[in-house]
Amino acid sequence: MEHLPIFLDIKNQPCLVVGGGPIALRKLDNLYRAGARIHLVAPTLVDELAARADDPRIHYAPRRFTDSDLDGMRLAIAATDDRAVNRSIGALARARGIPVNVADQPEDCSFIMPSIIDRSPVVVAVSTGSASPVLARMIRARLESLVPAGYGRLADLCARYRDRVKGRFAQQRDRRRFWDRVLQGGVAERIFSGHLDEADAAMERELATEGQPTARGEVYLVGAGPGDPDLLTFRALRLMQQADVVVYDRLVAKPIIDMVRRDARHVYVGKERNRHSMRQEEINALLARLAREGHRVLRLKGGDPFIFGRGGEEIDTLAAEGIPFQVVPGITAANGCACYSGIPLTHRDCAQSVTFVTGHLKDGSVNLNWSQLAQPHQTLVFYMGLVGLPVIVEQLTAHGVSPQMPVALVQQGTTHMQKVYVGTLGSIQDAVAADPPQPPTLIIVGEVVRLREKLDWFSTVPDPEQGATTPILPGD
Repeated sequence: MEHLPIFLDIKNQPCLVVGGGPIALRKLDNLYRAGARIHLVAPTLVDELAARADDPRIHYAPRRFTDSDLDGMRLAIAATDDRAVNRSIGALARARGIPVNVADQPEDCSFIMPSIIDRSPVVVAVSTGSASPVLARMIRARLESLVPAGYGRLADLCARYRDRVKGRFAQQRDRRRFWDRVLQGGVAERIFSGHLDEADAAMERELATEGQPTARGEVYLVGAGPGDPDLLTFRALRLMQQADVVVYDRLVAKPIIDMVRRDARHVYVGKERNRHSMRQEEINALLARLAREGHRVLRLKGGDPFIFGRGGEEIDTLAAEGIPFQVVPGITAANGCACYSGIPLTHRDCAQSVTFVTGHLKDGSVNLNWSQLAQPHQTLVFYMGLVGLPVIVEQLTAHGVSPQMPVALVQQGTTHMQKVYVGTLGSIQDAVAADPPQPPTLIIVGEVVRLREKLDWFSTVPDPEQGATTPILPGD
């Protein structure tokens, strides 16, 4: 170990920063957040530092460094653009026994500044011993996704209940088991989702049961996005890693299923047209039953749970039975497929509104408000519209939309199987008939489709024989 990792208490302590540039600003910010009183010395300051010079916790001396600036200092930072000056400050500080950090000159430092994840009072510091600050920042970025912002609030809860837990459990082993369960269960999730009062109530229940696990579980209704695993939210990934049971449908891509906790039980409830492995009412009842049995249930849904995902029906049942749940939004297929196809859903020159429409209703029809959908200057996005494509084309043209209106049909958007069929209302059915797409698909109707040729960023090449475009993946 090159350096001893320690955390210094510098609240209300005098700390010296020498330098007025961006590096000095960054170092000063860290000291300021830690509560230090800062003595700043520099002939000139960058604008961001100059704007803070009047802060009562910052004493600014507009001149060059002198030896007396170290008098009474608890800690020193040398961050000028003169390496010789920085080295001199480092030597003087070490001679006085003052911890000193010299920017970009590790050989002159007595301590180094790590890359920090601040979830106060939880602080995570990452260091490579000055070997590669860039690598330290990359590692910190990876850890950011694993340390939710709510961890600070969770630490505050632990501090408030620490003495009570210690009084309830005499043995350290029992206390550790209690905290292990609390910090990975429903109490923590209520903290992360911002339900602080509910977290306190859940904590009181845990204590009231003398540390025995409560029987009731929880349901996580999570949007898995349109297919690309990189589009998952941090919260979705965290819940996927701690669920006991995952209930998923056919629109959830396999690479996303593979990211669920390895030992979780999998229950497939996928629905296809005219073929349901489980009716919606049965799914609702299943989620409630699993939660009553004490499981943490992950209901993983393609896209977003509240946009043609029937998530409202599922949590309606849970709410009626008093079962705790939380909802995690996902990127809906319209956003994902449009973005990966280079088609902006709105554009100042083409469309001032966008309408999401289901391609088939509960009774199997496509009986929609066609007069409204035929209005100009809008973009229409049809979910699950492949089977109903002839009706969509017929009704839009019958209500005044030009047969030359651009149309795009996106197959398995955002994945390596993405294929985009581009045509018009008058030609799109021929393109689909010549090369039948594989579901799931999404249909985009509007002038914005014309922008695809210029804005397509997802590395595609035209296929003139099929009227489609296919992504070029790395290594192809």
